[in-house]
Amino acid sequence: MAHRSLHDVLREMAADAGVVDEVVRAARTESPEVARLPVDENRRHVAIVLAAGLASFDRPGGAGEQDYAAAAVLGADRAAQGVPLAALLRGVQAGRSRAVEIAVERGKAAGVPDDVMLAALVDFDRNTRALERQVIAGYHEAELELSRTVHDSRARLLRRLLGGDTTAPSAEEVANAGLNPGGRYHCLLADVGDPYQARVVERRLGATGGVFGLVEGRLTGLAPRLPTRAALGDDVLMVASPAVPLAEVRGTYALCVMALPTAARSRGLHAVADLAVETALAAQPGLAALLEGTLLNALTPGDPFHEQLVSTALAYLDHGRRLDQTAAALHVHANTVRYRLSRLGEITGTSLDPPEEDGGAHVRHTVSWWWALRTWHSG
Repeated sequence: MAHRSLHDVLREMAADAGVVDEVVRAARTESPEVARLPVDENRRHVAIVLAAGLASFDRPGGAGEQDYAAAAVLGADRAAQGVPLAALLRGVQAGRSRAVEIAVERGKAAGVPDDVMLAALVDFDRNTRALERQVIAGYHEAELELSRTVHDSRARLLRRLLGGDTTAPSAEEVANAGLNPGGRYHCLLADVGDPYQARVVERRLGATGGVFGLVEGRLTGLAPRLPTRAALGDDVLMVASPAVPLAEVRGTYALCVMALPTAARSRGLHAVADLAVETALAAQPGLAALLEGTLLNALTPGDPFHEQLVSTALAYLDHGRRLDQTAAALHVHANTVRYRLSRLGEITGTSLDPPEEDGGAHVRHTVSWWWALRTWHSG
């Protein structure tokens, strides 16, 4: 009965999003290379390991073929994503250690006897170690296969051009990968991390004439032409930099990485330049909270009327303070917009309209209000 109690503890752990986040955090903290992957990829990894560890309770003999197959695929994915094996294992081991710590804490809280808990956790640890061996085997198999392909050589070149490798490729290496050493290229970064999906999207982008691969876990490319809306599709979010010489693509890639979360509200292609203000402001959450508290402290989060006032004010600023355009966008009368803006001013004690003097005050006032409203609305 006590052994079954620990089984229940472990099963609850596997289903607990907070536990998964704890294990993910441990893996990402220990391995910076793993931390560069999208968080969802890390969660997928942890879910597979925890599920296979539980198999030692659910099935005689522990993990089965399906568990090992999933682990091997996971290792292959990490190889395709360019995560070094040593970095992968550091993350795996840190995550496993944190999972065992949580299991011990919860097992003690549930009153599981120490000897039962020790025996069960030994089985759990043995099972997860066996799974790790399958991850390594899958990694090595994929690494050998990928090393033979032109696609992987191009992906490795992209990582050298854009990532942490400071060794610049030669002009011959650049040309062999299909890039013109003297050309100008847009940096393209998509929110696609799954290797299979990345290959599907990459095939759709063939008309750009670019070179694509997974860099830090996301589909990335350098292309002389931007993709069309039809080629990109409605299911992909992508940010694009202006075309620059190859010597400058590392800097534009860093800007794309910063801008990608800002663009996440909608699918499609987004120019990094169009996201510049939002990206810069998003990097200063402390100032955003300060502005919100200063200008909108009198508003109550969750109050439907206050939310309506904020949405109207945002639309008003987004439409250049044009009442007619704001009213059309909100499908209300212009007088309704005027009333809501008036009520917002009465409640907050400040005006959405800029001061009379110029000297940059108009722009600063608008940005401050827009930033505060966006922060309050997204909170």
